[in-house]
Amino acid sequence: MTSSREKPRRPHPLRWLIEPLTEEADFFERPMFGCHACYLHGRLALVLAAQEEPWNGLLIPTEKQFHDSIMLEFIGVGQHPVLKKWLYLSQASDDFEASGAAIVEAVMRNDLRIGVEPREKSSKKSMRSLSSKRQN
Repeated sequence: MTSSREKPRRPHPLRWLIEPLTEEADFFERPMFGCHACYLHGRLALVLAAQEEPWNGLLIPTEKQFHDSIMLEFIGVGQHPVLKKWLYLSQASDDFEASGAAIVEAVMRNDLRIGVEPREKSSKKSMRSLSSKRQN
């Protein structure tokens, strides 16, 4: 039950694109730097962005070794101009809907080229410990 003080969250404007993923048992989502991170199969699979370019579309977390094969397979996908380690499908692309749906299908099939293992969050205590070791 939500408290009366909590604002109800509006669905992300691109959430329709990932609807098929939401039916998967291990799917979860969370806010990430003003975007919407989608996790499946234990990996950060996709990030929805609805801001100004180049943050308006589908970010595809992947390893650089897979960039070429993904860009060849999915029309409109290119390297993100800021996060060069990831790929990007701009919502302005003529092929956004078809390519986005095909990418979501690949994620559902557990295409190992798409998605990255989330980094472990370090606790404040371990960060302080590391910081004090560096000073010594």
